[in-house]
Amino acid sequence: MANIKSQEKRNRQNERRRLANKSIRSEMKTRIKSALEAAESGDPDTDLKLRLAQRRIDSACSKGVIHANKAARLKSRLFREVASAL
Repeated sequence: MANIKSQEKRNRQNERRRLANKSIRSEMKTRIKSALEAAESGDPDTDLKLRLAQRRIDSACSKGVIHANKAARLKSRLFREVASAL
């Protein structure tokens, strides 16, 4: 437990950021999963869901939740899996 005032504040800030990042990361994973499921089932809204997943990945990257290389890797894998499912 921190006993320095600045570290106590830093702990509060880190907790707030952790919760915010958690929701962003969770929504990103959900969008990716729904895009993959749509592609596998032959859903006509696959393109829309793919764009939404891409947007969430880019959003998480720009907010600093995930690294740029991880965002590129996730998008590459997503597009490759959707293309093979179609």
